[in-house]
Amino acid sequence: MTNRAKLLAGGLAALVLGLAGTAGAQDGAGGAENLLPGEQEAGTPDEPDAPDASDTPEPGARFEEAFPRMISDPVVQGDLDPPGPLVAQWSLSQAEKLVAFIEGIAVEGLDPADYDLQALRTALASGPSEELDALASKNFVWLVEDLRDGRTPMEARKQWFVIDPDRDRYRTGDLLEKALESGDIAGTLTSLNPSYPDYARLRDALAATPAEEVEKRKLIRANMDRWRWLPRDLGKLYLITNVPEYQLRLTVGGKPLKTYRTIVGKPGRTATPQLAEMVEGVVFNPTWTVPQSIVKGEGLGQRVLNNPSWARSKGYKATRGANGYISVVQQPGPTNSLGRVKLEMPNRHAIFFHDTPSRHLFARDRRALSHGCIRTERALELGMTLAILGKGASRDEAVAISTSGEYTKVMIEREIPAYITYFTYGTNVEGEMTQFEDIYDRDAPVLASLDKPRVDDRPGAIDDEVIVIENDPRDEG
Repeated sequence: MTNRAKLLAGGLAALVLGLAGTAGAQDGAGGAENLLPGEQEAGTPDEPDAPDASDTPEPGARFEEAFPRMISDPVVQGDLDPPGPLVAQWSLSQAEKLVAFIEGIAVEGLDPADYDLQALRTALASGPSEELDALASKNFVWLVEDLRDGRTPMEARKQWFVIDPDRDRYRTGDLLEKALESGDIAGTLTSLNPSYPDYARLRDALAATPAEEVEKRKLIRANMDRWRWLPRDLGKLYLITNVPEYQLRLTVGGKPLKTYRTIVGKPGRTATPQLAEMVEGVVFNPTWTVPQSIVKGEGLGQRVLNNPSWARSKGYKATRGANGYISVVQQPGPTNSLGRVKLEMPNRHAIFFHDTPSRHLFARDRRALSHGCIRTERALELGMTLAILGKGASRDEAVAISTSGEYTKVMIEREIPAYITYFTYGTNVEGEMTQFEDIYDRDAPVLASLDKPRVDDRPGAIDDEVIVIENDPRDEG
């Protein structure tokens, strides 16, 4: 190892160790042992408004057990909410509380007109009846669906492939039963609100925005609803990136531990989709297998074979098969298009986070430049941090592997959730409420759905096209 490499490794190691220590301190458990989703005790102060202690994962549960349907494949929303009868008997007091909740639902960015207020009031005035039971039960179910799953129908969620586990975790029939047994109609429903702090900030922003600022209020409401498309509780340790903000956050306990600038997909078919995946490992000193659209379509394969000295300078190695097929792999090194690290995050979209040798591009304000994958500032720091927090390598091992120059895949024991989101209004990395550019024009269908009557019996299937990214991480700036 050169002296320069030793200095770099030492600085990175100190930073990573500090990050790991901070994570452990925030968790209060002396390390990274209890950072992942499903590892906090039910009813702890981290989640005071959980719908039911029995719904929270057991301490020590693996993420897959806690949130078994978060991952973006398959793309059918969980339909385990039992189809049994969802009509219960309501007292007048309970129905009055439901009416009051609907009258105030605008604070959550929903529209009271979506629910049968007048019919409920008329039924209430007539006293207890089967009609009141049916109306109150139906509207309670609608409120659960909108608060838990989001009001926006699937067809308006462009390139959104996150499977939200909340329908399975917080089942409508159980919530109805709990609300009527406790008499706390409002508390049961508001407990479904997303726990991420930005949702509460958006709600406050909505309350502070005058009624005459119609477009701004609609934008805030649309982004409040986007939070409902995600799991209510994202976990304790996770990555979350907001594509239009060009930022990635390493988050512990709902607070950003570290932020990184990103470069995301160009608009069009290379736009970065919205996903929830698991980081299973870290690849240090990666290779890049060049797609055939470049090898054959752009003539790279023949150029590598015809110009060995140029190929060596770029790190390319070509192999020609007996049938004439040429494959090209770029070896680890300073010119590798994936940089020094990539995160192992298997998914059918072929999207992942990786480094880049073209780090000057992070200085740009608009960074929608890639073929879909997310290039990440200081990716080596991030990779080492995740390898250590995920218990795939010790600090010294991470330093040695990262500076070896050799391809090494480090699988982590504790897989880490990664959320790729799309918010056009929210809190920026400086903590300020900001409107972000709608770089992929994904606002329009969501905003239009807010102007239309509520859709009943909404399908849970995600029918948008899955665009498999043929990654080209070369400098496009």
